[in-house]
Amino acid sequence: MESAIGVLVSQFKAFAGSDGSSDTLSRDEFQSLVKTQLPNFVKNADDPAVIDRLMDSIDENNDGELTFLEFWQLIGRLANQHGGFIQ
Repeated sequence: MESAIGVLVSQFKAFAGSDGSSDTLSRDEFQSLVKTQLPNFVKNADDPAVIDRLMDSIDENNDGELTFLEFWQLIGRLANQHGGFIQ
C-alpha cells in the first residue's frame, strides 16, 4: 500500500506542475491525469462535460482547481466502486 500511495502522490505532483501551481490540478491538468492514468475507471474522459461534472463533484471550495485532498476523494470513490463496496 505504501508504494500505491507513493505513486498517487508522485502522479498528482507531475500533472499539477504542468501549467501553474504544483500544489493543485487545474481543469486541464485534471483531464489529462484522468485520461492517461484512469482510462478504465473514468469513461468518456474526452468529454468536457464529464470532466466538468466530475471536477465539480470533488472541488469542495469551488475554486476551479483540485488540491490533493480533493483529488483523494475521487480515488476513494473509484476504489469503492472497483471493490464493490458501493451499493
